[in-house]
Amino acid sequence: MITSCANSKVKRIVALQEKSKNRLKENVFVAEGLKMFEEAPADKIKEIYVEEKLYEALNPDLSARITAYDGKGIPTEIVTKEVFAKMSDTQSPQGILCVMQRCNYQLDELVEKAVKRREKKEKAPLFLLLEDIQDPGNLGTMIRTAEGAGADAVIMTKGTVDIYNPKTIRSTMGSLYRVPFLYVEDIAAAISALQKGKIKVYAAHLQGEKYFHEFTYKEGAAFLIGNEGNGLKKETADLADCYLKIPMEGQLESLNASVAAALLMYQAAAERYGDRK
Repeated sequence: MITSCANSKVKRIVALQEKSKNRLKENVFVAEGLKMFEEAPADKIKEIYVEEKLYEALNPDLSARITAYDGKGIPTEIVTKEVFAKMSDTQSPQGILCVMQRCNYQLDELVEKAVKRREKKEKAPLFLLLEDIQDPGNLGTMIRTAEGAGADAVIMTKGTVDIYNPKTIRSTMGSLYRVPFLYVEDIAAAISALQKGKIKVYAAHLQGEKYFHEFTYKEGAAFLIGNEGNGLKKETADLADCYLKIPMEGQLESLNASVAAALLMYQAAAERYGDRK
């Protein structure tokens, strides 16, 4: 059992929680909490840390799962309450965290899969394109919403907040494990790849001449959402096939980025579900 906050393993976990460069260097991230552990893909778990009181009170299923991982050679460490509090990124730790292998997705493969599903008439492609989103909670909510709407992937610029930020991970509520995503150096190239797959790209923009519900997305859609404070860069918005806007009353100039993304993705999803009836 680890009893000292000065332990090298404890210091490493703290560094992984706090610094994106450490996560990138090791190609891992930290997933904290019971839900994130229970839903974690078994083949991605690298290490497990459990607070001693929780370990003693584990239900049989969870205990058996941890024992099974340990039997497969995945290191499992029991730590004191004080040590776990040091390792945790939350005010009220749940007592369990795991070090996970980072995910790796390729744009061409994601587009190809989406196009093939459309050809089989399974569902229309749906992508979310994010430019320089800065709030970890917003990004996590978008990932979670993307799963609910059945999105094929979330594509982000390098200026977007780290998806493996602990706050982002918590906000995804496990969707991080299931929604394909990637960062791209060149958003223009990503947009072009989608358009080559005959997936229309729509920019959420105040200068849009039509409202989002006036379009049809039956052949697929990719929605561009810009930075919370500045919106989309003009050069990025101009790459879209067309602008669209969201109706707003009062004196609002914009909606929260995650709310806008939810409205657009679910509008596209509604058409898909309508076709299934």
